[in-house]
Amino acid sequence: MGVEKGDCSVNYVIIPTMKVLYLQTFPLFGSGSGTYARELAEEVAKKHEVAMVAPDSRPLIGVKMYQVDLPVKIAFTGHPEWPNCKMYTKVGGEDLSANYLAYFQKTLEAVNDFKPNIIHVHHLMPLPWIARFVKIAYGLNFMVTVHGSELPTLERDKRYPSLTSEALHKAVRIIPNSFWTRDWMNRVLKDGFKDQIRVIPGGVDIEEFKKVKTSDIDEKFGLKGKKVVVFAGKLTPYKGVKYLVYAAKKIKGEVIILGDGSERKNLEEIIVKEQIKNVRFLGHLGNDTNFLVKFYSRADVFVAPSVWDEPLGLVILEAMACETPVVVTRKGGIPLAVKDGKNGLFIKARNANDIAEKVNYLLENDEKRFKMGQKAREIAVEKFSWKIIAQRFIEKYERFATYPKNASPLP
Repeated sequence: MGVEKGDCSVNYVIIPTMKVLYLQTFPLFGSGSGTYARELAEEVAKKHEVAMVAPDSRPLIGVKMYQVDLPVKIAFTGHPEWPNCKMYTKVGGEDLSANYLAYFQKTLEAVNDFKPNIIHVHHLMPLPWIARFVKIAYGLNFMVTVHGSELPTLERDKRYPSLTSEALHKAVRIIPNSFWTRDWMNRVLKDGFKDQIRVIPGGVDIEEFKKVKTSDIDEKFGLKGKKVVVFAGKLTPYKGVKYLVYAAKKIKGEVIILGDGSERKNLEEIIVKEQIKNVRFLGHLGNDTNFLVKFYSRADVFVAPSVWDEPLGLVILEAMACETPVVVTRKGGIPLAVKDGKNGLFIKARNANDIAEKVNYLLENDEKRFKMGQKAREIAVEKFSWKIIAQRFIEKYERFATYPKNASPLP
């Protein structure tokens, strides 16, 4: 991708291997930010030494893990692996402090043991608050990825924006995952980070997410000969899944919902009340990526009916990589990946009739659906491969890494 404008007139220093430390707030499976953190770390680890602080013990290829043992589980909008977690907008000072201290202690342990050259933080809060201290105490540069899911919390809870802005002024780069996320962040924080901001979207592992044979799930779930519509993601009100459930009455196929969350009970009640017969919930798949890939591949259409400004749902990229056309709302960063009529169709938010109409159009037009699926894969490979995305980050790590005094400058 080359070095972005504004980051090229610099003097680099190099050492044989750079050490990158990631700070991640949530588990590495079950959410978009977890997938993002996991995939980026493993890709960067192919070229450099990588470590991660996270509340997760599952191993990553090439990544040294520092597991945080959290006394309280707190999330922005919920998390399928933390079904009883508290929300940052409702948590009190005692719980917030206990968690902060756990993250803080583990981060310092990792810094002292791993001795990174640079730190990359996921989410605008709370870990940038810690990275700010590390920057002051150790002289280590850090950058922050803005995933977007933290922004409703910052918007609603006035305790957090000042802490976050203070930390971000110490960051060498702030990296929203879409231009929409960037603009939303600027509206919420109102603090003028223009010179620090660079937009880099999330990616997809195109070797892992690709079309595969699905005869086994056809047999297991009775799908042989049927048209299949799939949703995957956290079941929260933001995702708009209830509109897909309402639309299912008119959809000429089976609707499979993968994922779990606070909204599931409400969705199941709608199905009973409306006597909907063609919707199935398969729950949270954990870290079984193979199962997820099979459902993406089996799906005739993937639907993401978000009602909020979705930063850029990684599940959309994953479905595209598996040659599945997508039906999505024109919200947030989604138009970065979806081109109406090329690899998917846009629907109106909160509109079950529009969902049913667009989905049925694709289900009834095999040739159109096939061509759109091929285009979806092409866009995923050319623009959103983790190999491409990770290289953009590596260029920034090299630009801002803090090296030992005996490192050699480039000639």
